[in-house]
Amino acid sequence: MRFWAGCGAGLGRRGRGLGGDRGAGTVFVVGFAVVVWVVGVSAVLVGGVRGARHRGEAAADMAALAGAARVADGRGVACARAREIAVGSGARMVRCRVRGEVVDVSVAVDVTMPMGLKGRRIVSRARAGPAGQDGVP
Repeated sequence: MRFWAGCGAGLGRRGRGLGGDRGAGTVFVVGFAVVVWVVGVSAVLVGGVRGARHRGEAAADMAALAGAARVADGRGVACARAREIAVGSGARMVRCRVRGEVVDVSVAVDVTMPMGLKGRRIVSRARAGPAGQDGVP
């Protein structure tokens, strides 16, 4: 007699144990896979936005410093240099204001979202100038 021949005896009318739980494991596995997928996609989206924010802040800082270094050459030259630095850093200049020797710039970084979601625009601002003037410590 084979070992497996008597293993199903006495397990109910269908011979499969409890019988009412057929397929429940599949539902749980699919549900868990959906939760893991949603968490993973959310992490990628948040990481992309945070990376763009950091890139925008760095571009704004460098643009403001570059503009402040050229203030003596005139407002147009200072803002042109700040724009070059912002574009070279992967950002777009939104605003450049020169007041005295202080340069205030705003740059934007566009974030593309996967799966057809609407993209985001991250705007960062920085100011540079001589220490102690116009509220710059």
